[in-house]
Amino acid sequence: MSANWPISERALLEALVGDRRQLASIRQVELQDGAERGVRALVFSTGAGLDFWVLQDRSMDIGLLSWRGTPLAWHHPDGFADPALRPSSSDAGRGVQRALGGFLVTCGLDNVRQPRGDLPLHGSLPFTPARLISSFEDWSSPTPALIAEGEIVSAHLGKSCYRMRRRIEAPIAGSSLTIKDWVENIGPNEAELMILYHMNFGFPVVAPGTTVSLNHSPVPFKAPITSGCAKTDLEADCRPSAGTNGRFQVDLHRDASGPWPGIHVRLSGEASALPYMQFWRDPRPRRNVLAIEPANCDRNSDGTSGPGTTLAPGEVWTSTLQIEFSGP
Repeated sequence: MSANWPISERALLEALVGDRRQLASIRQVELQDGAERGVRALVFSTGAGLDFWVLQDRSMDIGLLSWRGTPLAWHHPDGFADPALRPSSSDAGRGVQRALGGFLVTCGLDNVRQPRGDLPLHGSLPFTPARLISSFEDWSSPTPALIAEGEIVSAHLGKSCYRMRRRIEAPIAGSSLTIKDWVENIGPNEAELMILYHMNFGFPVVAPGTTVSLNHSPVPFKAPITSGCAKTDLEADCRPSAGTNGRFQVDLHRDASGPWPGIHVRLSGEASALPYMQFWRDPRPRRNVLAIEPANCDRNSDGTSGPGTTLAPGEVWTSTLQIEFSGP
């Protein structure tokens, strides 16, 4: 489908279906079993093979994601647990590891990476329930799209206070999604914003033969380990994100293998907002996750983060990420 739909195409669709949600939709669901009980989700289906869940009770992050029937997101063994059961502050500030999974976990806004002082691993934001502002199928715009917006507040009266507004769009009959974030300092003092987008890929797109590149330059990829491993097999590689045009582009590719089709994923965005790109790899048996992580702060040698972005009271930081899928 072209970017702008012709009038004739719209008229034909009206004549061929009783309900346009037959073609593409956002539906609200609530999970009912185990640790996931009560978690609310928005189920996006673009009608062209891109399907994903936006988890309202987990910071409007993305859980399940599949492209033309092939699952791409890595899942935590505990699924998409109710945030109340898995607080980030537990386990000496490493509680996020009890729930980190799905296609996207947004880390921040007061800390990312290793704990600092009383700030937990990957900060206080992950798994914070959102207030849903809207979710709808927009058939009237030049490019019809599925759209959802939510608001997440991460605030401590004695520390930093942030309000994040998130808008997720996916063109109907399209093969991409866009994540737009606005983070406002709603506190009375300057605050240091740290943010990292933890995008988690798993099998079958992460397997022997997978290739990764940043701005067309290859990134080393450790093949999965099927037996015998140690924690030292985990890797984190952080580097400047900017390409020649002030943007970044990450490409993840795997050719068809056995019953699994070939897949290509492209992530792009503005390097001015997210000047660092981190690649985190856990190749161990029963893990096999590759995380692609645009961030606004560098990684220190001890695993903590370098300086973030200082926001004055009322100042807003913005970013836009686009993810495109192709193949087979």
